[in-house]
Amino acid sequence: MRELERNSEQASAATIPAVAVVGAGRLGGAIARAGDTAGLELTLAGRDTASEAALASGAALICVPDDAIASACSALATAIPPLRFVGHTSGAAGLDALESAAAAGAEVFTLHPLQTVPDSHADLAGAPCAVSGSGPEALALATDLAVAFGMRPFEVPEESRAVYHAAASIASNLLVALEESAVELLSRAGIDDGRELLAPLVLRTAANWAERGPEALTGPIARSDEATVETHIRALEKTAPELLDTYLALAERARAIAGNGVPA
Repeated sequence: MRELERNSEQASAATIPAVAVVGAGRLGGAIARAGDTAGLELTLAGRDTASEAALASGAALICVPDDAIASACSALATAIPPLRFVGHTSGAAGLDALESAAAAGAEVFTLHPLQTVPDSHADLAGAPCAVSGSGPEALALATDLAVAFGMRPFEVPEESRAVYHAAASIASNLLVALEESAVELLSRAGIDDGRELLAPLVLRTAANWAERGPEALTGPIARSDEATVETHIRALEKTAPELLDTYLALAERARAIAGNGVPA
């Protein structure tokens, strides 16, 4: 993955065409807010008004669930031209999801904020942003949009998109699943307010990892304290057997990381 550099003049509102943002959900709303802040000419449209908005724009950015990208793209094909560029914001889907737009003569691109977006008020400023394009113009537009939205663009090879998105899901979505599992385990131990109690530990661990990488690993596995690990396993077998496989898999991964020279 290669980080792309575009200066503020290259990414100014004057160099970016009018954009129709198709999909008024969480990400579409967040992008619309970022576009307003950047002074872009941007229209937020639902799927029923997408074609009309696209006819008045030079570019369209599809912000819908992955399984709806192809149909949303097909609906925009009637606006090509004057519509010149069509993009989507999926992390896992590639340029081929926009095949109908490309077949109609548009340049296609992707723009995926590497950030969690819980609602339409999410702040995208400072987040990395994965981009790709069917050609130099499309890639330049995706890059300029990312910069205008306040993000840091980097390029992801088409063949690596699924792996890239799996990494993002592990770092974000599955982290939430993991922490909720810890909260549930505390609840079964008779301890209330698990999220409040664990939050400082989680945040400090994340900060340590951001600063130190694998050297942030602490705890019984980093200390080679297998006796304590065994007590965890016995406790899980009795209290939360459905979490045992998760614990064993993560413990094995932690052993591999600790075995790479990570100090206890």
